[in-house]
Amino acid sequence: MSDTAPSANAPSGSGLRFQRILLKISGEALAGDRGVGFDFERIGFFADQIVDVARMGVQLGLVIGGGNIVRGTQLSQMGMDRVGADYMGMLGTVINAMALQDVLEKKGLDTRVMTAIRMEELAEPYIRRRALRHFEKGRTVIFAAGTGNPYFSTDTAAVLRAIQMKADVIIKATSVDGVYSADPKKDPNATLYETISYRDVMLEELRVMDQTAITLCKENQLPLVVLNLHREGAIARAIRGERVGTLVS
Repeated sequence: MSDTAPSANAPSGSGLRFQRILLKISGEALAGDRGVGFDFERIGFFADQIVDVARMGVQLGLVIGGGNIVRGTQLSQMGMDRVGADYMGMLGTVINAMALQDVLEKKGLDTRVMTAIRMEELAEPYIRRRALRHFEKGRTVIFAAGTGNPYFSTDTAAVLRAIQMKADVIIKATSVDGVYSADPKKDPNATLYETISYRDVMLEELRVMDQTAITLCKENQLPLVVLNLHREGAIARAIRGERVGTLVS
């Protein structure tokens, strides 16, 4: 196949509400009930959903947290230098990206891992134009190592990559059904919002994403869908424009 030939995974879908999406998954999701490390049965479940979405014809980017391996903020709270701790967290996201890439490619999905910290033996360095070319050729791109800078969360990294890739939407896949007025795991009376504005998210201090990420979304008019990753087909339904989770805009 020549370098300019279209990939077998090249997008061809139409009639979808969103054509290019950035999917944010927490690192803890890869650990399942274990809390740390990897639950490959659970990763396989997520991978099946990602493959189904990619084959709908959308251009798909992924950002994965590193909380199942190491959290920089927790290490800094234990006395470690914050900069070093955050770099350890970034390396954790690279490990997760490589694990998910392996599972996705075994299911037939053409993927590339791009890192914000150069490590060419493992993955491609993040270059915006190259990432866009991967999208055009139908490849799923996993963005790893956060923004490449300490003090920024993977939520902020996900929003930044979504803006740079000119994504139509960012989808944050969580363990709850959307944005609630309070933590639904602690407050049984918490109300699920179907829609909410970024302004209200900030005013009510709802912990959807950190404030930097929310501000970036608001300033760039990037819609955010928050949904439950554990509900099969939820991501595909959101891309088709069905009412699922919470739309923040």
